[in-house]
Amino acid sequence: MINLDINQIMSCIPQRYPFLMVDRVIDLDPGKRVVAEKNVSINEHFFQGHFPADPIMPGVLIVEAMAQASMFLFYVPDQTEQKLDFYLAIVKDIRFLRSVLPGDQLQILVEAVRVTKDNAVVKVLATVKDGKVSEGELVFVRRK
Repeated sequence: MINLDINQIMSCIPQRYPFLMVDRVIDLDPGKRVVAEKNVSINEHFFQGHFPADPIMPGVLIVEAMAQASMFLFYVPDQTEQKLDFYLAIVKDIRFLRSVLPGDQLQILVEAVRVTKDNAVVKVLATVKDGKVSEGELVFVRRK
């Protein structure tokens, strides 16, 4: 089992605050499966406007968290200076089933459907302690 902390994550993917949506990779089987976490705090910048009286994490940012976690399917253990530069190409059949609230820990499960060196099709599932938040399929292409 491979675990990655925030420093290892930031060394691999280009996103930075306030758009970095993965805090930890807690289980990684490259090319097959990724489990990642995003700790959702009331201090997140998006809660100022979405929605101040009833804050919920925007669905598009849940998709972004799933996309960032998915990039770690391309991770190669023991390889230094990795840059996991992939573009999200297709968002397919994403369903939102419940809200993500301040204080939640979003857990993201990514399972490979098809992975090559230049693209991937993945199934994604986002959950919080109380149950399923979102699920669907994402397609990625390598950045050229």
